[in-house]
Amino acid sequence: MSDTPTVRPPRHRGIYLLPNLFTTGAMFSGFFAIVSGIGGHFVSACVAVFVAALLDSMDGRVARMTGTQSDFGVQYDSLSDLVSFGLAPALVMYTWSLSELRAYGPVWGKIGWAAAFIYAACGALRLARFNTQVGVADKRYFQGLASPAAAALCMSFIWSMEKDGVSGSQVCFITPFLIVIAGLLMVSNVRYFSFKAWPKQDRVPFLWVIAALLILVLLAIDPPHVLLAVFGLYVISGPVMTLWGRVTTRRRRSTRRGDPPAA
Repeated sequence: MSDTPTVRPPRHRGIYLLPNLFTTGAMFSGFFAIVSGIGGHFVSACVAVFVAALLDSMDGRVARMTGTQSDFGVQYDSLSDLVSFGLAPALVMYTWSLSELRAYGPVWGKIGWAAAFIYAACGALRLARFNTQVGVADKRYFQGLASPAAAALCMSFIWSMEKDGVSGSQVCFITPFLIVIAGLLMVSNVRYFSFKAWPKQDRVPFLWVIAALLILVLLAIDPPHVLLAVFGLYVISGPVMTLWGRVTTRRRRSTRRGDPPAA
């Protein structure tokens, strides 16, 4: 008998199938949005981004419900988000409207693609910052606008304009501001309610069911304008909530010091 110890082959670690299928579906939807935008099918591109957002909201919940969370899934989800909510909205917005700025000269053309790049880069930076703050940040709030919400704002705007018969060339001087502001909000310190800790219990008031029913009815009647209104209000809520929090904090500090309240 030999005294040489038996060397076992390395054990290959697998990945969980179910949550990663949702993540793959979200990335496929984002890629489909890019292809549709290049082909000029802008409504299909917008719908694909919303489908990606729906699938993205499900993969994490499925992983937690089935106990299949993993570091691989976290990283894969971030790469999928970059495609679906970073590159896809930037490229769709560029092909729909920002590229039309080239008709006004080379400088305007550069402004168009630069605005799209700023959004895509801010999306990547936002995801990188989010990954470094996992387990540290307050789960009730997002630091900066979440990339799916930023993408939803841009895509609902395009969808609404297409339904109203407004072409991208007609609003090409507005869309650079829209996409740059959405991008900068992603990397800002503005707080947004995350809805992750809501609801706190299984039972909710009956009024919430009625509100959800009304939202579904409105979505069935006019999806693009309702989505634009909902996400537009959500985007505005961040700065409002942040400013209100700062004013409240200053008042508390002045009250503790005994200073007279500010007019």
